[in-house]
Amino acid sequence: MLAYRHAFHAGNHADVLKHLVLTRVLRYMGEKDKPYTLIDTHAGAGGYSVEGRYAQKNAEYATGIAKLYDDVDELPAPLADYVGLVRAFNPDGQLRQYPGSPAIANFVLRDTDRLRAYELHPTDHRILATYLEARPNTQVSDRDGFAAIKAELPSPTRRAALLMDPPYEIKTDYAKVLSALREALERAADTVTMIWYPQLQLLESTQLVQRLKASADAAAKKGWLHVRLTVTQADEKGFGMMGSGMFIANPPFTLHDELAECLPLLVERLGQYGGANFVLEQKAA
Repeated sequence: MLAYRHAFHAGNHADVLKHLVLTRVLRYMGEKDKPYTLIDTHAGAGGYSVEGRYAQKNAEYATGIAKLYDDVDELPAPLADYVGLVRAFNPDGQLRQYPGSPAIANFVLRDTDRLRAYELHPTDHRILATYLEARPNTQVSDRDGFAAIKAELPSPTRRAALLMDPPYEIKTDYAKVLSALREALERAADTVTMIWYPQLQLLESTQLVQRLKASADAAAKKGWLHVRLTVTQADEKGFGMMGSGMFIANPPFTLHDELAECLPLLVERLGQYGGANFVLEQKAA
């Protein structure tokens, strides 16, 4: 697991969907004066060069953020807000770096909001700790983010958001995500819990969403929302990531309509074959 480096995938279609959702959730939570806590279980390095050898290997950003970066004025407002954060991470205007979830959070969170970032990879942890060292109310840890939920919830701020986006390189991540959702909701039933997952032709992947829905049905105070963006097909052997999804327990009531405004354009811009599509569904508590 420690071999995983997100730099290979930074700025791809999955990052676009994940960080659009993250930005909307954090914006919503910031509308109230009282501070909140963001817990990021798999935080990564904070930012990634799209000009470096990792990102250039497959140039996944070219069919992701690069399809949106230069047209911010033409985008729906929620999408333009997210792309604007990516542009702010590139002060000379050229797409050279892509902000990970901690950098997105660093732009959006207020000084009074708490950030708890977990990253096991020693190099990424070191980079992240340096990047966030000046931010108040922030802790960066090299401990297991899944295991940290017990210590983080319930939060001293009462309001909390939890982001889980493991690499799923080992199949046990699917069971860990499900267990973590259950634990988070058991400890604080109104926690806004965001779970990213890859869309694969793999039993664990196809079953995950239904299991997440069942857990949220049982414990989430404000229901759930599920969004999936399919951009390509699996190869002839059934391998490859076709797209990705986000499952959100206790979503902001504004999130469904904001995503509905953006998803048709994301299919148009990021789709790599004629069958590209999206799914958007929600269930109130």
